[in-house]
Amino acid sequence: MASTSTKPLLRVLAGEALSPPPWWLMRQAGRYLPEYRRVRNQAKDFVELCLTPALAAELTLQPIRRFGMDAAILFSDILMLPYALGQGLAYRDGEGPVLDAIADAAGIGRLDAAGALLRLEPVLEAVRRVRSTLGPQTALIGFAGAPWTVATYMVEGGSSRDFRRVKGWAYRDPQGFAALMGMLTAATTEWLSAEIAAGVEVVQLFDTWAGVLPESGFERWVIEPTREIVAALKKQHPECPVIGFPRGAGVLYERYVAETGVDAVGLDTSVPAAYAKTRLAPRVGVQGNLDPVLLLTGGAALEAAVRELRQSLGGARWIFNLGHGVLTETPPEHVAALVRALTRPMVSG
Repeated sequence: MASTSTKPLLRVLAGEALSPPPWWLMRQAGRYLPEYRRVRNQAKDFVELCLTPALAAELTLQPIRRFGMDAAILFSDILMLPYALGQGLAYRDGEGPVLDAIADAAGIGRLDAAGALLRLEPVLEAVRRVRSTLGPQTALIGFAGAPWTVATYMVEGGSSRDFRRVKGWAYRDPQGFAALMGMLTAATTEWLSAEIAAGVEVVQLFDTWAGVLPESGFERWVIEPTREIVAALKKQHPECPVIGFPRGAGVLYERYVAETGVDAVGLDTSVPAAYAKTRLAPRVGVQGNLDPVLLLTGGAALEAAVRELRQSLGGARWIFNLGHGVLTETPPEHVAALVRALTRPMVSG
């Protein structure tokens, strides 16, 4: 069913196929932009940056002003939710996020779900500011980390290479781990609902570490919480599309699409375009999946890859994006070249 909106992103999410496709980029607001670095210096740390509405709104809008994406995505971070739940969080140069690790029921007991939304009110104010500023063709995307991915950071105390702590807890004590996942599922639903009420028009669930689980774990800790969140959001906000991004899911992308209820699925770099068009696009919208290194590289390699994606996914309900986030070293002029490649008329034959 076609959307009543004129915004290209919302039209595709409602079932239309557009040429050229609507586009935005994961991590489109960030350190690759010189204007980002100037604003970043106005906050003492990254948490303060996310919780200062004027700064977060400005960062959200910067790439739209420069490149004219079809969507702005709220400048924030998936770990603001554990922060709002009361978990200690810091961002250290060269190390990334560092959290006070949770390992058991006592750690869960120290969290405070009741006060989370109040602590995140500055982020909602940033949503309201951005929505009031965007032009009539640009959609606003809100987001959250999916429960499994957020749990990996909360239990590991930060990033991990092998996920032995979080997977070990889930394997050894599934009921105990389910208590954390249940809290995150409820808090994520509440948080996304609040974002929608504040003005976002689309939400995306980032399950960055979905691909580290075997199928049984993927079913329990990725599919089931996502299905619960999507069902609740559809009941509360039936007009708001949900995009899921189960990075690294491989052949389990099909189960994810079939069983979660998402309106569109984000494709990581490894997903073949032909597979996406024949196996996924008949069921949902597809989003992706240019390799971020190609955007970093630029030139003929970028041009050829964009042309190949357009040829492969043209005619599908397709939103152009990367297979992961913009790399910090990416020259802004390469993003400008991407815009030209995406909007250039396709030559048949």
